[in-house]
Amino acid sequence: MNLIQNPMFKETADGASKNTLPLRAEVDQALTWDLSKLFPDDDAWEKAFAEAQTYVEKAAAWQGKIHESGANLLAYQNFADQLGREIEKLYVYASMKGDQDTADSRYSGMNARMGQLLSKIMAAVSWFDPELASLSDDEMKKLMDEEKGLELYAHAYELIRRSREHMLSVAEERLLARSGEVLGAPAEIFSVLDNADQRFPQIKDEDGEEIEITHGRFGKLLESRDRRVREEAFKGLYKTYQQFRNTYAQTLSSAVKSHNFTAEVRKYASARAAALFSNKIPESVYDNLLSSIDQHLDLLHRYVAVRKNLLKLEDIHSYDLYVPVVENLNLSYTIEEAEDLILNALSVLGEDYTAILRRAFSERWIDFAENQGKRSGAYSGGCYDSVPYILMTWKGTLDDVFTLAHELGHSCHSSLTRSTQPYIYGDYSIFLAEIASTTNENLLTAYMLKTVKDPATRRYVIMHYLDGFKGTVFRQTQFADFEHLIHQADQQGTALTADFLCEKYGELNRRYYGSELAFDPEISLEWARIPHFYYNYYVYQYATGFSAASAFAARILGGEKADIEAYLGYLKAGSSDYPIEVLKKAGLDMTTPRPVEDALAQFETYLSELEKG
Repeated sequence: MNLIQNPMFKETADGASKNTLPLRAEVDQALTWDLSKLFPDDDAWEKAFAEAQTYVEKAAAWQGKIHESGANLLAYQNFADQLGREIEKLYVYASMKGDQDTADSRYSGMNARMGQLLSKIMAAVSWFDPELASLSDDEMKKLMDEEKGLELYAHAYELIRRSREHMLSVAEERLLARSGEVLGAPAEIFSVLDNADQRFPQIKDEDGEEIEITHGRFGKLLESRDRRVREEAFKGLYKTYQQFRNTYAQTLSSAVKSHNFTAEVRKYASARAAALFSNKIPESVYDNLLSSIDQHLDLLHRYVAVRKNLLKLEDIHSYDLYVPVVENLNLSYTIEEAEDLILNALSVLGEDYTAILRRAFSERWIDFAENQGKRSGAYSGGCYDSVPYILMTWKGTLDDVFTLAHELGHSCHSSLTRSTQPYIYGDYSIFLAEIASTTNENLLTAYMLKTVKDPATRRYVIMHYLDGFKGTVFRQTQFADFEHLIHQADQQGTALTADFLCEKYGELNRRYYGSELAFDPEISLEWARIPHFYYNYYVYQYATGFSAASAFAARILGGEKADIEAYLGYLKAGSSDYPIEVLKKAGLDMTTPRPVEDALAQFETYLSELEKG
C-alpha cells in the first residue's frame, strides 16, 4: 500500500494569511481544483471513513492463512490492494481539502483521524511482510504455481523477500510499526516548533512598512532589490534560530538517532544502507554524486562571481544569492499564455503527452487560486484512483510558469504510470520522481532560449536555469554531504550538539561556495531550518534527479524517436522494476558518474555565456 504522499511534493505552509485575500468560498471556481472526483462531498468521505475502520479487523484476520494456498494469498492480495486504494482516497481528500484552507478546522480534524487510522492499519498488516518472507523458496514457488494470478505480484514479492535478513519476528514487526509515531516524534516536534510556535521579528520592507518575517515571506524578502531588506530578513530569521539552536539540535539529533537505531535493529550497516536498500540503489551512487560535485566546486565558485559582477557588488553575501540579477524586467503571463508556452515547449514529447497537459487545464486538475489560509508552495499529488492534482498560487511570473511546468511533469508522470501499471506498481520512487518534473523545466528553458530575442529576457532565463541548478544540484548535494556526516558522527558516538552542528555546517558552506562568498556567521545555523534532514537520506535524490533530467532533455531535443519513446517508457514504468533498472531501460545508467558530469557540463555552458557578457 502506498498510503503516504511523497514528502517532496509538498512544501511548508506559511501559516500567515493576509486580510486582503479573499476567503476560499469567494474565489473563482474555475481557478480551483475539482476534488469531487475523489468524493462528491464531506458526507461521502465520512461514510467511506466509517467503512475503512472495519478494515483493521479484516486485515488482521488474514494472519497465518496466506501460506495455506495460492488462492488464499491472492485473495489477501486483492483485499490489500482494495484497502490501499480506499485509504489513499480518504487521505488525499482530507489532506488536499486542508491544504486549500489550512484555517478550516474540519479538515485538520479529518487529517488527525486519518493519521490515527493509518497507524492502526499499518499495525494490522505488519504481519504480512515477515510471514511472506518466512516461506522457503520451494513453498513460495508452490504458491505461485497454484495460482497464476500471483504472477503479477512477482516483483513486489521479490522486494519483500530480498529483505528477509533485515526483518524481525511478526511480534517485533508489529511493535516497530506501533512505535512509528514515537520514532517520528522529532520530525513532528520540529514541524510544530518551526511552523507554529516560533515567531520571527518584523523588519521594514522596501516602502518602509513593517512586515513580519515568515517562512513564506523569507524567500521573497531575499529576492528584494533593496539590499538592506535582504540583509535584515536574513539576520532577523537566523537571530530567532540562534535563540532556539539547542532545541533544534536536540530534535535533529533525536531524528538521526532514530534513523541509526532502526537501521541497527534491522541489521543494516548504516542508516544510509537502510535507506537505499529498498530501492536497490547502490551506495556508490551517493558517493559518486558527492565526489563529482566536490571535483567541480569551482563551477559554483564561478557562479558566485557571476552573481557578484551582475549585481555590481563589492562583496557578495549569502543573502545576495537569490535576488534576480536582471533589473526592470517585468515579465507577466496569464494562465492561458502559460498554457500555450508550456504546450509548445513540450510538444516535442508527442501528442499523447500534450493531451494529458490539455486535460490538466480543461478538467481542473490545478488549484491556481489565491485565498486566505491556502498552503504556500507547490506540489503534485493525488492517488491511483484520482487525477494527479496540482496545488500552487498563480501570480503570473516567469517563476510561476516554470513551477507549473515542473508540477505538470510530476502529474504527467503519475498519469502515464497509473494508466499503464496495475495498482501494485502504480506509484514510483522518490529516486525517479524529480526527473520528469525537471526534464519539463529543461525543455522549457531550451525552448525559450531558442525563441526569445530580447537579450535581457535571455539573460533572465539562463540565470533562472543556473539558480535552479545551484539550488537543486549543488545545494542539495551539500545537504546530502552534511546529512551523511551527522549520521556517521552519531554512529561513532559523537554528540550532535548545536556547537558541533554549526561548526561542521559552517565548514561545509565555506568549502562549497568558496572564498568569493563573504562568510556570514548566521549561515552556520542553516541546518536548523531544513526539514529534509528529518527524511533519512532523501535529499540526494534531488541532485541525481536533476542530473538524469539534464541527460534526458538533451536526448529528447536531439529529436530521435527512439530516445523520446525510451523516455516515455520510463514515465510509464512506475515501480514495476527497481529505479536503477527503469532508467537503464530508458538508456541512462545512474551507477556511473556520467549523468552528473554531463549535467555539470551543461551548467558550465550556460555559465560561460553569462561570463562573456
